[in-house]
Amino acid sequence: MDPYAVAKAFVEHYYTTFDAHLYRDSSMLSFEGHNIHGSQSIVAKLTRLPFRQCQHSITTIDCQPAGGLFVFVSGNLQVTGEIPHALKFSQD
Repeated sequence: MDPYAVAKAFVEHYYTTFDAHLYRDSSMLSFEGHNIHGSQSIVAKLTRLPFRQCQHSITTIDCQPAGGLFVFVSGNLQVTGEIPHALKFSQD
């Protein structure tokens, strides 16, 4: 199976669903200088953000097989009705 095709399918799924089941107890979110650990804490943080809708525009998807698949994503984040310009983001 092509690692890039798997990474691309995962990224498409992740950014359209933001499903809590995609996080594990060992997952970590770094957000504005704070580290949030565990699936429940990450979902709680994401649901407490001051906006309700955002649109991700993916610029790059890089991946490397590493005992699984390591995926790095970068792009733009547009917060609907909040900020007139897109914000840059990256995630691995």
